[in-house]
This record gives sequence, C-alpha cells and structure tokens, in this order.
Amino acid sequence: MKITSTLFSLIFCLLSFISFSQDIALLKYKGGGDWYANPTALKNLIAYCNSNINTKIDPKPQEVEVGSQDIFQYPFLHMTGHGNVFFSETDAENLRNYLISGGFLHIDDNYGMEPYITKELKKVFPDKDLNELPSNHGIFNTAYKFPEGLPKIHEHDGKRPQAFGIFHEDRLVLLFTLESDLGDGWEDPDVHNDPADVREKALKMGANIMKYAFEN
Repeated sequence: MKITSTLFSLIFCLLSFISFSQDIALLKYKGGGDWYANPTALKNLIAYCNSNINTKIDPKPQEVEVGSQDIFQYPFLHMTGHGNVFFSETDAENLRNYLISGGFLHIDDNYGMEPYITKELKKVFPDKDLNELPSNHGIFNTAYKFPEGLPKIHEHDGKRPQAFGIFHEDRLVLLFTLESDLGDGWEDPDVHNDPADVREKALKMGANIMKYAFEN
C-alpha cells in the first residue's frame, strides 16, 4: 500500500507541476508554531516578483497542510514561524515525495524555529543533512547579485545570516534561511518599520529564491 501511495503522489506531482508552473503556497504544520506569521509577506514578494522578474504568480498565495495532496499543486512552498514544528510520519512521507518529485520548499526562520525544524527534517530525509550554501551558489546570483551570500535583515541574536540546503540528486530541493528573517523584510513597510534599502534587499533575495526554484 505504501508503494502505491508513493507512486500516486509522484504521478500527481508531475501532472500538477505541468499545470501549475508558477504558483506558491504557505505551508501549514502541526506542533503549535505560528505557521501564519508574516501575513503580508508572501503577497508583497509575489507582487515584487511579478513586477521585476517576469513571473506570473497568482497574487493571492494559498495555504496548504503539509500532509495534504494539495501541496503537489504548487512547485514552490514557503514555511515560516517562531516556535514548535511537528511532522507526523504521513506528513514527512508526503513532503519527501513532493520534494524528490520536483517541488521546492523555502523555510525562513522567523526567530526561534531552528531547533524544532532541524529535528523534524530528519523525519523527511533521515540520511541527509542541512549543508550551508557558499556565497557563490547560484541562488545568490540569479536575478540579483549577493556576493556575500544571504543578506542580514533583522538582528535577532546578532549572528551572521546563513543559508542551508538539502539536495536530492544534485538538485537543491529545500532552502533553510537562518538569522536573516527575510519574511519580516517582505512585510508591509509599517509592520517592522525597516528602512527601504533593507526591505529592497529582502525582496531581491526572495526574488532570487523564487527564480532559482522555478528554473532548476
């Protein structure tokens, strides 16, 4: 039964990606963490991408549960939050099938998420680790150039921003951004009162992630 379920997911994923080439969704998860944080972030990022890098993304991002077959309708998933994350075995299998079939997940730590998500990702890929991406990785050099790698948007603990990835067959399938908080920079200007140049850096890096995910 598990093989049949996995096969169905892979076929459904392929057909969905053909039909929905440039749509994104916010990932809902269990555990009590605020998956709904940064409510204005994705709509602003989408608007920026549609205006500046020629994407044609639905301006209203959808919400999908990690264990639902609906995730296969979206080639790009975004996940954020501050706290606890929990994936059931079904959630983990569904997310793994999605990622190895061509999907892409960007996880943006909104401060405090890191210890929980790293533990849960071991359920998704028990044999894979999060590896830091070098500053010359393609994701920092697509639509816009970031020669020093991931930009720092919010201070939090004052640590340097880091971008980690998980690869499947040499394809980057998951990006985890830490100590940057891109999502805060994507929010409406009056939410965090970030300077215009800081918001611009966040949006440009978000556009890079989007462009890289859609083209690789």
